[in-house]
Amino acid sequence: MADRTQQEHEQASPAVQKRVQDSFDLQGLMSHLGARITHIGPGRVHIVLPARPEVTQQHGYVHAGATSAIADSAGGYAALTLFDEDSDVLTVEYKINLLAPAAGDHLEAIGTVLKSGRTLTVCQLEVYGVQADGARTLVANGQQTLIRLHRPAA
Repeated sequence: MADRTQQEHEQASPAVQKRVQDSFDLQGLMSHLGARITHIGPGRVHIVLPARPEVTQQHGYVHAGATSAIADSAGGYAALTLFDEDSDVLTVEYKINLLAPAAGDHLEAIGTVLKSGRTLTVCQLEVYGVQADGARTLVANGQQTLIRLHRPAA
């Protein structure tokens, strides 16, 4: 993979971006949470979740379930960017560590492919709390294993 700085800004092809966005748009949970994709690059996807009362827990922080959900989707779509158009993806497992209260103007989940294989793909998951002034705090990180599914020909 390219060095991290280059990878953060590299864009996937328009066809891959469309395939990822179209799939994301079918996810009822992401729509319900108010999450949106902000970057689709080869092996890297960013998802932003605005902090709203509907996604908080009892102390006013973004709920761990919402934090984990955007991390899971970011990793899954990062993997999908490296698959051919006849493939799809499902999460096999993920582990997430909650490092700090999920506070800020919004959360940004970043999924990055560490190893893309024929069957299994492993991704790094990071979630940042982002303040209105741009200050960022790592609030969760984890690792995920995904399985490549082959869609039958139409």
